[in-house]
Amino acid sequence: MKKRSKKRLSGKVSQLNDFARGFVSAGLLSAAKQRAKGRAFNRRTVLRHALQGGVALAAAVAAGHAAQRRDYAALAVTAALGAAGVFALDDVLRPQPRKLEFEKE
Repeated sequence: MKKRSKKRLSGKVSQLNDFARGFVSAGLLSAAKQRAKGRAFNRRTVLRHALQGGVALAAAVAAGHAAQRRDYAALAVTAALGAAGVFALDDVLRPQPRKLEFEKE
């Protein structure tokens, strides 16, 4: 079995930590905002916001590291992938409006 280099493994762990920080903070903010508005707690909305926050923070930190290295191609790719991830999660997890019976296709 091959040993993985510590540098490569530590980068993956760091990205996972960045994602977890964004996930938890965005999820907590979403839940607190819903409660402050007196709305019924919607788990799907909190999950969507938490995942988007995790992806956004992980992409932002990776883009920041790329900027420090002056690797502008990696910066652009990281920013584009982060934005794509946030928008994809929004499309997948956004509540779909219910169709009335007479509107069926």
